[in-house]
Amino acid sequence: MHRTPRAHAHPLSLIAILTAVVVAASGCASGTDAVASGANFDFVSPGGQTDILYDPPESRNRIGALAGPDLMADGNDISLTDYADQIVVINLWGQWCAPCRSEADDLERAYEATKDLGVQFLGINVRDPQRDKAQDFVVDNNVSYPSIYDPSMRTLIALGGNYPTSVIPSTLVLDRQHRVAAVFLRALLTEDLQPVIERVAAER
Repeated sequence: MHRTPRAHAHPLSLIAILTAVVVAASGCASGTDAVASGANFDFVSPGGQTDILYDPPESRNRIGALAGPDLMADGNDISLTDYADQIVVINLWGQWCAPCRSEADDLERAYEATKDLGVQFLGINVRDPQRDKAQDFVVDNNVSYPSIYDPSMRTLIALGGNYPTSVIPSTLVLDRQHRVAAVFLRALLTEDLQPVIERVAAER
């Protein structure tokens, strides 16, 4: 019997499902926002899961066009299309967010451990009206991967109207076709994220 592909939540070994870190947001994207051109990802969290795997791969959908100014380099833009055929790990963060500070070194370790597999990390800095403070966060935490500077959170329309943009930090793992393979609505440890990245990187 054929069933329409949909998202399936699977428990991940070695991790516990934690309560999502919800930060009250003004000006966040809502379910009434238009979806970015080309997007067909529709966020689904069965049973309110905070760790979601979208499997099998053929059931996954792409996010919309994602691009914005480089946080650390004035006048430069960063686009998801810069990373064709790469796994892309997108992390939503703010320097004001304590869980973002706690996970920064874990994300950096996961990046260093997987980048040779064709993996790129991309941060999206949100709700930081003072760019220099966000830049200080990157320097102080030795973050080596780039971030888009988006205080207004407008780039997040690429994630679709159902994506919970009030949850910071959150992380998405995109496969090589830039389809959403996993979403984490919480702060992460290296051991949470790295095995998921490696599994997606091994897909053919």
